[in-house]
Amino acid sequence: MTMTFKQQLITVGMIILATLIMRFAPFVAFPDNKPTPKFIQYMGKVLPAAVFGLLIVYCLKNVNILEGSHGIPELIAIVVTALLHLWKKQMLISISAGTICYMLLVQFVF
Repeated sequence: MTMTFKQQLITVGMIILATLIMRFAPFVAFPDNKPTPKFIQYMGKVLPAAVFGLLIVYCLKNVNILEGSHGIPELIAIVVTALLHLWKKQMLISISAGTICYMLLVQFVF
């Protein structure tokens, strides 16, 4: 079943509206002239580490150390990611480098 042109326009309009609301909502909820609530500050401090932990669990959930490469590429990529993060303190760089390291290991070494 296909959408009519009117339905497509409505769908695109709703997506645009939702995107704009999500972009502007933080500025409306937390204006510059008011202090940011303590809970939001706390979440800003703990969520990056929680996301890192979630990524580790998700990436390692299907690793079987008794088969295949025995989890060696995963372990090397985790060490690269952790060391790079301790050195540079940049989550995006750490995760990207760990992912690239893992992909290169899987494609060319293991």
